[in-house]
Amino acid sequence: MELKIGKYKHYKGKQYEVLGIGKHSETLEDFVIYKALYNSEQFGNNKIWIRPIEMFKGNVIVNNQEIPRFKFIEN
Repeated sequence: MELKIGKYKHYKGKQYEVLGIGKHSETLEDFVIYKALYNSEQFGNNKIWIRPIEMFKGNVIVNNQEIPRFKFIEN
């Protein structure tokens, strides 16, 4: 499954930068490796996150409307 490298906006409003795709060493499942483009008192500055690619590319329901969890905004 392919994914553009670059900046994305989460449906809750914060921005992230996709750094690449990694594979789980045992299951070979694809994971998105991405960095928060904001500072968080709880998690620290520019925290690195991972999420299964299918979940990253998936949709969520907000106000009875299906929208992307993350929307690509720029390279």
